[in-house]
Amino acid sequence: MTVHKSLYEASLAEYTNHISAIPTERFAIALLKQHRPYLEMIPSLRRPGESVITIPLPIVRIRDLETKTSQTTSLPCDIAIILCDPEWKIKTDVEILIFIHRPHEDFSDLLTRWRQSQVWLDKEYEWIMHPRHSHILSEGANTIYPLFIVFNQTSEQIQRGLIGAELPFVLQTTPSVVEEEATESYSSKIPPV
Repeated sequence: MTVHKSLYEASLAEYTNHISAIPTERFAIALLKQHRPYLEMIPSLRRPGESVITIPLPIVRIRDLETKTSQTTSLPCDIAIILCDPEWKIKTDVEILIFIHRPHEDFSDLLTRWRQSQVWLDKEYEWIMHPRHSHILSEGANTIYPLFIVFNQTSEQIQRGLIGAELPFVLQTTPSVVEEEATESYSSKIPPV
């Protein structure tokens, strides 16, 4: 069974929609709730808008210190989650790269995207961010973590491969499940009238 393109597109759209009634930070937190060690890395759950920045289809500027040149490249992950200290308005040393299982992608393709990201981010780099986050210091991190999103249609072989490689993944049945969880989390923060 293969993943339908519509599942991939719907998931990507859910995690990158900054204009919706529910901020993308809430979607990111709902996603990270499914892998608790990453949720615990968020500096402040009370201030998610200042603690979590999501970058869809991220781009980084790689610097070569020897030649003093730079190269801008797109990373092969789907979303980057940048964690920030809400008090100091600076990026923490932790970044989480999200890899959504793409249609017709086998295990080696999925794993290669993670490995290529590791190679790119092993150099001096900075994130190219949306202008609303331009005040955040966006230079590289000390620790980069992967999180894979798979679907019911994702082959068991891929899931076994991720388990064998000790790479964390979450099973997403439909994007609306995460949307409902994000809505509940967002609704619980709204003070009663």
